[in-house]
Amino acid sequence: MNQYLLQNVIANHRMAALLSERQLQVCSDKDFLATRVSYKLNLKGPSLDIQTGCSTSLVAVHIACQNLLDYQCDMALSGGAYLQLPRVGGFVHSDGDMRSPDGCCRAFDADANGTVFGDGAGVIVLKRLQDAVEDRDTILAVIRSTAINNDGAHKVGFSAPSVEGQARVISMAHMMADVNPESISYIETHGTGTPLGDSIEIAALTKAFRSSTNKNGFCAIGSIKTNIGHLDAASGVTGLIKTVLSIYHKQIPPSLNYRKPKPELNIETSPFYVNTRLIEWNPVGYPRRAGVSSFGVGGTNAHAILEESPQPPTFDNQAAWQILTLSARSEAALDKATENLLRHFGQNLDTNLADAAYTHQVGRRHFDYRRTIICKSMDEAISALRERPANFVHAGKAVSRNRSTVFLFTGQGSQYVGMAQELYETEASFREIIDYCASILLQEMNLDLRDLIFIYKNAHKGATAIINQTDIAQPALFMIEYALVKLWEKYGIVPEVMIGHSIGEYVAACISGVFNLDDALRLVASRGALMQRQPGGTMIHVALPEDSVKPYLNEDIELSVINSPNASVLSGDTDKIQLLEQRLQANGIKSVRLHTSHAFHSKMMEPVLEKFKSVFDNVRLEQPKIPFLSNLTGDWITPDQATSPAYWAKHIRHTVRFSDGVCKLLSDPDRIFVEVGPGNTLSSIVRQVAAHTDSHHKDPTALNIFSSLRHPKQQFSDIAFFLQTMGKLWLMGEEINWHGLHENKVRYRLHLPTYPFEHKKYWIEPDKVFDGQEHSPNKTDFELKHIVDEAPLGSHYRIEDNKQTVHGEFYNETAQVITDIWKDLLGIDNIDGESNFFDLGGDSVCASQMLLRISDQTGITLSLSDMFDNSTINSIVQVLESKSGNVEEVRDLPINRINREQKLPLSRGQQRLWFLSRLEPESPAFNLALGLKIEGDLDIDILREAINTVIERGIAG
Repeated sequence: MNQYLLQNVIANHRMAALLSERQLQVCSDKDFLATRVSYKLNLKGPSLDIQTGCSTSLVAVHIACQNLLDYQCDMALSGGAYLQLPRVGGFVHSDGDMRSPDGCCRAFDADANGTVFGDGAGVIVLKRLQDAVEDRDTILAVIRSTAINNDGAHKVGFSAPSVEGQARVISMAHMMADVNPESISYIETHGTGTPLGDSIEIAALTKAFRSSTNKNGFCAIGSIKTNIGHLDAASGVTGLIKTVLSIYHKQIPPSLNYRKPKPELNIETSPFYVNTRLIEWNPVGYPRRAGVSSFGVGGTNAHAILEESPQPPTFDNQAAWQILTLSARSEAALDKATENLLRHFGQNLDTNLADAAYTHQVGRRHFDYRRTIICKSMDEAISALRERPANFVHAGKAVSRNRSTVFLFTGQGSQYVGMAQELYETEASFREIIDYCASILLQEMNLDLRDLIFIYKNAHKGATAIINQTDIAQPALFMIEYALVKLWEKYGIVPEVMIGHSIGEYVAACISGVFNLDDALRLVASRGALMQRQPGGTMIHVALPEDSVKPYLNEDIELSVINSPNASVLSGDTDKIQLLEQRLQANGIKSVRLHTSHAFHSKMMEPVLEKFKSVFDNVRLEQPKIPFLSNLTGDWITPDQATSPAYWAKHIRHTVRFSDGVCKLLSDPDRIFVEVGPGNTLSSIVRQVAAHTDSHHKDPTALNIFSSLRHPKQQFSDIAFFLQTMGKLWLMGEEINWHGLHENKVRYRLHLPTYPFEHKKYWIEPDKVFDGQEHSPNKTDFELKHIVDEAPLGSHYRIEDNKQTVHGEFYNETAQVITDIWKDLLGIDNIDGESNFFDLGGDSVCASQMLLRISDQTGITLSLSDMFDNSTINSIVQVLESKSGNVEEVRDLPINRINREQKLPLSRGQQRLWFLSRLEPESPAFNLALGLKIEGDLDIDILREAINTVIERGIAG
C-alpha cells in the first residue's frame, strides 16, 4: 500500500487540491511504475509491473529473461524497490511476529529469532549473452536459468512457506541450466532469519541437491538480509546483485551474525555451510556458479542459476593518444564527474585507457557542459584530470542551435616536411587515401611524394628544399588536404560551405564534385609543373589595404593577394621587388618576403594559361554540389565559372580576393571554421579580417576557428593535435562519429563512474499542524524586482512593488522566474520564451509541481487546464498577467446553512475507507490530521455541532 500517498501527498492539502483523484492514482500507484520509466527513457519493449510479495524482483528478472529469449526486447531493466513509511519509526514486537525483537537478523543461526526490514532499490541491465559479447560490453555474470512456481494449497497456511514448492523451483532451475548441483559452490538464500523460514529453506535446498549428490559441506550459503535487512519486493534483485558482484570479484563475502548453526537445520549433514568470512572463490573443476533464491508470501517462489562470464580475448590495442569526453547538465556536475573519474582511475590503475575513452564516447549521453582530456597513458590521464593543463584539457558549453561548418583549405607556403606524418602512420583510412593519391601522382610526376613529405630513415636529404618547389608543394598540399577532408568526414564533420586559398580552391572544387579525384590530381600536378617552369620572381607581404597599395603598383609590380582589409601581397620580378622594398622602407612601411620561388598571380604566369587550359580537354567538369567561394570574385562561385576551363586558367593569373570571401563567411555569426591543411595561416587571416571589418565578431579571438594540423614550429603530436581539434568541435556541440575513431579496433565498454546527479529534494512533506494552526510553506511576496535579469526573454516592462496588479506587454522578471523553475524541474538549461513545457519532457506531475512553485513566488494560482492550454513561458506569463490584473478585493461573505432532509451517499474515498476499516478494524492508518485556519466571526456552538455531525457520519474518528 502506498503510504507516501496517504501520509504525505494527500496530507499536503495544496498538492491534494491541485491534482485530481485520477492524477494522484496515475502519479503514485505502483501499477504505473514500469510504464513511467519506459516513458521517461523512451523504452519500447514490454513494460510490466510484477507483484508477488517478497519474490517480486527476482520474478521480474525471470520475466525479463524470458522476454529477451523470445526477442520481445534486446535489453531489459529489471529490479524492485521498497520504502517504509514513516521514515522515523519502529515497532512493538509480539509473539508470532516475524520481525526480530532485538533488530538483528541472524539467518540460520541458533539464536535466529526474526528478520529486520530495510529500505532500498535495485536494478540490473540484462542482454542476451551473444549480443553483449558482440557489443563488447563488460559482462559481470551470466544467468544460465531462472524458474518460478507457486506452492499451491499444500502447506500450513497462505503466508507459510513450503518445502515441496521451494525444492521444486530449485530443481527446475537446475534442469533449465543443465548443471549438476554439485557444480554450484554458493547459494544466496532467501535467509530471513525466521525459525520457520530458515528451516523450510534449508530442507528445500537439501532436497533439491540430494537428487544428484551425497556430498556434504561443499556449497557456501549466505544472506544479504543480515547486512541490510529484508527489502521486501526488492530483496530478490538485491541478493542477485550481491551474487553477481561476488562472481565478478571472485570472492564470497561473509553472512553476518552467525555463530553456531541451529540444530534443527542439520546443516552439518547437508551440502551446505554458512560462510562467515571473506574468502577467495576458486572452485575446482567448475566455473564460479551460484544460485539465488527468493520466496514470496503467498507462495510464489523464484530461483536463478548464475555463473561467471566467458573471459573476453585480450588485445594490446591501446593507441598512443586518447580523448576522454565528460559532460553534464551543469558546471558543478561536470566538475564532480571529473573528480569521480580521477578517483576511479586512481583506484584502478590497470584500466584500459582506450576502452575508457570508448565507453565515455559511445556509452554516455552527451550534455551541454563538456570537458575533453587528451592523454596517452593512465599516468597522464590522472595528472590531466587533477591539474587540468590548458594544452590537454579543454571545457566549454555546447550550443544547441545549428551551426554551419566552413572548411578553409590552405594555400602554398604552409607545407613542411613531416606534415601529418603521425596521421599517415596510425590512421588506416588516411593512409589509404594518401597512398592512392601518391600512386596517381607518381604516374604524372615520376616521383613518390611520400618520400619527400614523410620523414623516413632513407628520406631524401634535401626534402625540405624540394618540397617548397611549386611543382612539389601544390600536389603535396592537395593530397594532404583531400585526405584530411575524408578523415573529418569519417568522424562526422562535413563542410556546408568552403573556401580555399589559391591551390586550396582546387581541393574545395574536388570535394564539391566539380572534378573527380583522379582528374584533380592531374590538374594540380600540371598546374604546379607549368608554374615551376616560369622565370623566378618574388612576393612580399605588406600591412596595407588595397587602396593604399595602388600607388606602388605598375606594369612590373602587381597586387597578387588580398588576405585581409589591412594585408596585401605584391609580386613581380625580383629586381623590381627589391626596389619596391627600398621605397616602402623609406616610407616607413615594413614588408616581408614570402618563401616562394615565383611571382604567382601576376603577369609572369601568363605564358602558362593557354597550356593549362588544354589540360582540361579530357576533364569532365560538373556543377558544384557544395557551395564554395571564388578567389577571383570573392563571392560564391557560379556553376558557369566552376565548369569553365577559362576560369581555372585565370585563377593562376589574377588577384586572390581571399579577404572578400572571408567577409562573406563572417556575415553568419554562428559559423564554425575548420582549417584543413598544415598550420594555422588561414585561421590567422580570418581573425584579421574579423578585426578590421564591421562583422558580428567584435572579439576576433572568440571566433570558432580550429586547425587540423600543427604548425611546423609546434612540438606537438599530430594525433594529439587532431584529437584536440576534434574535442573542441565536440565542445561546440558538433556531432562526432565516435565509432569511426575506433574503426578496426577492438574496444570494450567498461564500468566507469556514472552521472553525478546533483541532489535535489522532490519529497512532498505533509502539512504540519501545531496547536490547531496549520503551518504551510510561506508564500513569498511578488517582489520580482530582486531577481537579477540575466537573460531577458521578451520586451522590457515595469512592475509595481508589492502589488499583484501588473502592467506591460511582457514581463521579463516573471519569465525569468518560470525559466528558473523549468530548469530546476526539467534539468534543461537552454530554454527560451517559446520553449514548450511538454516538448521538453514535462508531464502532468512536473506541471503540478511547477504550478505550486509559481503560486509560491507570484501569489497567483493557475490550474492544470491553464497549463495545458498555455504550455510556453510567454503564454504562461500572459495568463499570469491577465489573472493578476483581474484580482478583485475579497470580501467577507456569510456562510449560509443548506438544509438537507435526505442522507448523502458516500463518496468513492469514503467507500474505500469503509471497506478498509472492515478489513483491518481499529487501524489508525487513515486518521489524517488536518489543521483548519478560520478567519472571521466564529460561532463556537455551530462549530461544535458541525464537528459532531462529521464524526457521526464516520468521516473521521
